[in-house]
Amino acid sequence: MATTLKDLRPVYVAGIGFHRYQFLSDTPYVTLGLAAVRAALDDAGVAWPAVDSAYVAKALLPMAPGRAMLRHLGDHGLPIVHVENASASGSAAFRHACMEVAAGLADIALVVGVDKPMPVGRAESLARIGSLADDAIAPFTHFALLADAYAARTGASVEDIALVAVKNHRNGSKNPFAQHQKERTLDEILGGKKIAGGFTSLQCTPVGEGAAAVIIASEEGLRRRGVGLDRAVRVASSAGRSQHLYDDATRYDAMLTQETTQIALAQAQLAPGELDVVELHDAFTVEEVEYVEAMGLCPDGQAVPMLKEGAFDIGGRCAVSPSGGLISMGHPIGPTGVGQIGEITRQLRGEAGPRQHPGARSGLAHMVGVGAVCYVHVLQKP
Repeated sequence: MATTLKDLRPVYVAGIGFHRYQFLSDTPYVTLGLAAVRAALDDAGVAWPAVDSAYVAKALLPMAPGRAMLRHLGDHGLPIVHVENASASGSAAFRHACMEVAAGLADIALVVGVDKPMPVGRAESLARIGSLADDAIAPFTHFALLADAYAARTGASVEDIALVAVKNHRNGSKNPFAQHQKERTLDEILGGKKIAGGFTSLQCTPVGEGAAAVIIASEEGLRRRGVGLDRAVRVASSAGRSQHLYDDATRYDAMLTQETTQIALAQAQLAPGELDVVELHDAFTVEEVEYVEAMGLCPDGQAVPMLKEGAFDIGGRCAVSPSGGLISMGHPIGPTGVGQIGEITRQLRGEAGPRQHPGARSGLAHMVGVGAVCYVHVLQKP
């Protein structure tokens, strides 16, 4: 049987930091990233020289941006690894930092995600494996078609699926690091700019810039530096998978999510109903209803009724995307998966203020990267 994080020494999230997610500006990426890193170091109570290893997640910046950014904190020769995995870049970087600390190769590791929009394309266009619809089906078209299929399968309406955006904009309005910080009514959501099918702009994630950072540590590493576990959150499990063939090829994201979540929950020895907080990849509203069903948070076809009854609200059965999710918090790509870990850590500490889900003890972070890869992490309050 494969070794999991539970089989190795415990790994904790000890510090978190953000630079607000925002629309493209003149702010240098170095400024964005350093703001998040410094905040995470301060939050953990450790100095930069104590960090043994650094992982830099990015998807849009040119190669090797980490050295030019981190040198402003001081040179001490630590290894720097750059990670690009599309939307799951930050999630992949977090997983590898956790594995390094759990294996005893480092005591304290930094994970920072930072990005700015740039004209970077997908490698599929160079791999000669395109489809006949490449020129017709953009990501928003694909998910609009999925929304139509979901509605036909479950009886949900366009308005029902748009309620995801109402909830997530409400949550994001309370998040000082969110790109969108305004509560929206259903009429406002539906009356926005038309994108594809029933989707309007407020049902789709904005892609902007920003940064998020977390400090990963072992108990020994923290105690040697005079830091206890009072505010630390344990990483209970980490799972990563890539796409293969599915019976329903149109729902590969959901199928990949299902199998990756099952692995992560089994490693953490938790049932879906025991999760208090979930941050998921909701780049489009239909993704949330698809994924909560795939994760086992509700039976197939029941996401909309449970959404309507408030089951996924802060204070409901399980708070889904209390940060505002990608729809409201934003999706700067490189930082997104790291930011999810930051939000869950804040929730499990009980430090989320007006977004706090009462009694939160277990949380799950989920990201897919262009449908090709999926990462799921489970965090628990010690």
